[in-house]
Amino acid sequence: MRYIYRETVLDELARHGIIPCERTPPELIHEFVNDLYVIEIRSLKKQMLAGEVPKGDYANLVEELRRRYPLLSLPVRLWAETE
Repeated sequence: MRYIYRETVLDELARHGIIPCERTPPELIHEFVNDLYVIEIRSLKKQMLAGEVPKGDYANLVEELRRRYPLLSLPVRLWAETE
């Protein structure tokens, strides 16, 4: 099956260094992007618990992190069309 990704999706993926080929299922890419987000959020929490990030700044930093991953709020079925 061939997937035709939306340009906006491709642009967001490229921000994370991800360039899917036409045979890469959107579900696989979604899992990968979600894994990247989880790694970053866990790292941020670890930094906060270690005192490297002030607790008062944590919520704002989490919000900033969420804004860097807008694709996770878009249903994966809307990422690409099949051909």
